[in-house]
Amino acid sequence: MKILVVNAGSSSLKYQLFNLADESVIAKGNCERIGIDGRITHVAGDKKIEKDINFPTHTEAFMSVVEELTKGEAAVLSSMDEIGAVGHRVVHGGEVYSGTVDATEDVIKTIEDLSRLAPLHNPANALALRACKKVLPESVPQAAVFDTAFHATIPEKAYIYGMPYEYYEKYNVRKYGFHGSSHSFVTQDLALHLGKDISTMKIVSCHLGNGSSITAVDGGKSVDTSMGFTPLDGILMGTRAGALDASAVTYMMKKLDVSPSEMENILNKQSGLLGIGGFSDNRDLTNAFNAGDKKARLAADILRYGIKKYIGAYAAVMNGLDYVIFTGGIGENAVEVREDVCSDLEFLGIELDKEVNGSSRGELKRVTKDGSKTEVWVVPTNEELLIARNTKELFGF
Repeated sequence: MKILVVNAGSSSLKYQLFNLADESVIAKGNCERIGIDGRITHVAGDKKIEKDINFPTHTEAFMSVVEELTKGEAAVLSSMDEIGAVGHRVVHGGEVYSGTVDATEDVIKTIEDLSRLAPLHNPANALALRACKKVLPESVPQAAVFDTAFHATIPEKAYIYGMPYEYYEKYNVRKYGFHGSSHSFVTQDLALHLGKDISTMKIVSCHLGNGSSITAVDGGKSVDTSMGFTPLDGILMGTRAGALDASAVTYMMKKLDVSPSEMENILNKQSGLLGIGGFSDNRDLTNAFNAGDKKARLAADILRYGIKKYIGAYAAVMNGLDYVIFTGGIGENAVEVREDVCSDLEFLGIELDKEVNGSSRGELKRVTKDGSKTEVWVVPTNEELLIARNTKELFGF
């Protein structure tokens, strides 16, 4: 069974073709600069194709994907009929979708309607769905897999904000949470690796990258998460501010005389590690504070402090903690972040093995000592594979 996974942005369309028999990647690639000029990168085995192609819309981009998969120098299919289904990453499902669904026309229209909650992502997700439906035969089913779906199990006491309740009723203002596919994948993967029933496990999953979120997963279900109404909330990120007093925002809007959209840009694009330490990439930030840059050190300290605080809080929420997972670009590779976060958490039963941790990058590995009551694991994420699995399960292949 071959399943194509599509992850669309406003000007990009990433894809991976999986063989679900062994969950191997047959081919992958990216169409960039859609609506600007266009470029496709396609990789299959040891063959890599790069071409400049005009992509006025996502439809032309997807047509190029089909061309490379079936007729190009690195073709891997005789025709698209070999594909059993297509799985699409969709960022926001609101309160409408709590699982993977068949991407019917009504579903696509709902995804478009939910663009008010995710204006940067949902329109592109809908465009990709329509492009695929336009290019592929109707016999190829398509699934929508929502980032927010994993967090549908969060209780009301955790997702309602302390604002007039009618704002939730009228405008759907509440915590939604994001990175759901990643948190779902790594917690399931750890349970599978350990041969444990996930319903018995209490896990704090730390997805750390340019965008970061932390989730309390109790018995395989999300019970709280750090991101909120948007991906801006939570811990300090590459360019996002994370949680802060709302009055600080309105105060600065008045001081700077900026509009809501301008302030939104500041909080999403000019803040976080970049705004405090001068670097949005954790590797650059680490090099800077190792060289004695005090602001870079401060930014790094704020990040680590925030992660540690959420781990402690979520252990309290779940009345216990069995495992902490680090995933994402920073979580999987930044050994110093893991070490600093885990220091002084012995009261939670965490005893880090510094030597093992120091040599663990991008591989599934336990980084705590033998006998550590609470185990810390590095678990590489694979959101695309989860989407492929969910698509397969939905259509009963």
